[in-house]
Amino acid sequence: MKREFLSATDYSGSILGERDLGAHPPPSQSSELFDHSTLTFTYWWLAGDREHALIRTATVLVIACPHALGLAVPLVIAISTSLGARNGLLVKDRLALERARNLSVVIFDKTGTLTRGAPVLSGVAVVTGMAEGEMLGLASAVEADSEHPIARAIVSGASVRGVKPQAAANFEALPGLGARATVDGHRMAVGGPGLLAETKGFIPPELNVTVTRWAPEGRTIIYVVRDGAVIGSLAVEDEIRPASGEAVKELHELGIRVAMITGDSQAVAGSVANRLGIDEVAAQVLPADKASAVVRFRAGGKEVAMVGDGVNDAPALATADVGIAIGAGTDVAVESAGIVLVRNDPRDVVRVIELSRATYRKMVQNLLWATAYNLIAIPAAAGLFIRWRITLPMSVGALAMNLSTIIVALNAQLLRRLKFGDHR
Repeated sequence: MKREFLSATDYSGSILGERDLGAHPPPSQSSELFDHSTLTFTYWWLAGDREHALIRTATVLVIACPHALGLAVPLVIAISTSLGARNGLLVKDRLALERARNLSVVIFDKTGTLTRGAPVLSGVAVVTGMAEGEMLGLASAVEADSEHPIARAIVSGASVRGVKPQAAANFEALPGLGARATVDGHRMAVGGPGLLAETKGFIPPELNVTVTRWAPEGRTIIYVVRDGAVIGSLAVEDEIRPASGEAVKELHELGIRVAMITGDSQAVAGSVANRLGIDEVAAQVLPADKASAVVRFRAGGKEVAMVGDGVNDAPALATADVGIAIGAGTDVAVESAGIVLVRNDPRDVVRVIELSRATYRKMVQNLLWATAYNLIAIPAAAGLFIRWRITLPMSVGALAMNLSTIIVALNAQLLRRLKFGDHR
């Protein structure tokens, strides 16, 4: 579904739109103005003071000109969108920005979002009787045709170690599991723990010792299977972004829980979560199940944001209340999200929430001012306070109307002074 960019005049359904003002559009301001002036004229005309009827009616028409009320919301939206763009936050969906102020949980995809998305081969282990180079040649042959970051890490790691991939045939990608191919007449498979469950592979004891040592270090464990037998294992490491820990800490300061979704094993996911202070983890989640995982996090009416970068994250981004894509991610992810982080910095998720809350506050202030102005000035212009010898001349009404518009405009401009990180 194609999302339109925010328009300064398109504010129905925005912050203080669908949720706070109701699902129906606001009544016509010109109609209200006509009603006020008609009632004023009729009252004073029937009271027998025709000259006063004309003066009071004209004063109401001057002072009730709905400039302030009409500017209260769209001007703030235009400024907040511009402010977000200057700070690397591309708002594609105005409702996504609105919902961000009420978030209870922010879910991060691990690879490419909390981590750099450029894993490297950091460990190799083989069974007794198998040469390391031979096993790497078979594994890189299977992964040579894959575009997955882990597959590229294996091929690159083998090349660095002087191993060239063998020729492979019948390549088949297994989403969320790994890949299969025929190499030198053998049916080869390369993948994570889910692959072993699928193929009912058995981990030899000599490999299990090494794998047990790798898991707590946060490495992704990959198994190499030949004709149904595990012949080796590989450790792949993806460096955590330096800003990820700060992002989690700042979200906690805002009172928001942080979760992580990953296809990695529970041990690897737990290690990363512990290092970053993440509250909840959904591990070994297949790409097709990410959207379902988001639905589970939304249980109990929680407002949930999903942050991701890959094709596999697109359904989850569309399912979440607020979809946030990393700017360097795939086109599908960017298109599915309501907000894009241009700088690829997970800390910008905090800035989205701060911008949403600041925008809401300015809108409330403007609407309260415009409403209070009308509630006081219109009755005074209509002459309801004459018994207390309080009247409002037409010239003063014109000045008050212009002053009200200026106040709303200046208050909206103060949003530009927002300093991200003020919550700390």
